[in-house]
Amino acid sequence: MKSTILIIEDNEQNMYMLSYLLTQSNYTVIEAFNGVDGLRLAHENNPEIILIDIQLPDMDGYEICNKLRHNGLPKNTTIIAVTSYAMGGDKEKALDAGADGYLEKPINPETFVNQMKHIVNSK
Repeated sequence: MKSTILIIEDNEQNMYMLSYLLTQSNYTVIEAFNGVDGLRLAHENNPEIILIDIQLPDMDGYEICNKLRHNGLPKNTTIIAVTSYAMGGDKEKALDAGADGYLEKPINPETFVNQMKHIVNSK
């Protein structure tokens, strides 16, 4: 059975790249371009994995992580921050907000899916 991944990302080019890589790796992909839609789709679909951009137009990824972790999302859901925020402390802030892992942009198309799988498997 294919795993479902929700991507919460406002940049269309990033969304296209992530969706393409994951679809080619036999995942079912659900797309949300803002936090409000992302939260709704997470609760409607219960994806196994959620990829969240930190910088979104309506709420930041930290807030989304926190809301997902405290509003009935299954505990086994893997949340991964995928972000260009790469300053000291940003990874820790994402993990403290409820993310299970952190991947920096720009992503490497050749290694992204394996990096994601590593986070999922190490959870």
